[in-house]
Amino acid sequence: MLDLILCVDDDPITLMLCKKVISKATFSNTIITAKNGEEALQYLDLILDHKENKLPNLIFLDLNMPVMDGWEFLENFNTDKYAKINNTKIVVLSSTIDPEDLQKSKNYPMVIDFLSKPITTDMLNYLESKI
Repeated sequence: MLDLILCVDDDPITLMLCKKVISKATFSNTIITAKNGEEALQYLDLILDHKENKLPNLIFLDLNMPVMDGWEFLENFNTDKYAKINNTKIVVLSSTIDPEDLQKSKNYPMVIDFLSKPITTDMLNYLESKI
């Protein structure tokens, strides 16, 4: 069981489903959410500033969001600023399975998989072997 998962998605129903499925599968002790990449980076900034001490073991990341999308989040997270914590594994969880997006996600070493929404217990079982 993971200690902390961060789910980043602008859809409240997707976030609720994520929390329910992860909790029911006892996949993580704690699940926190962010509505976009900017909110997720703000949480990670708190860790860097030592105002928060729980680094997520895994991040579920949507690609299409307002304010800051998943690609912008990955670009920022892949910089020197986050070098101390960017070994956190990321699973892109998107409603589109565009082959170009899948290929692009391979440019980010922290992205361990690219899966289609919605999250399921089978997905979590599959991911256990990759984490």
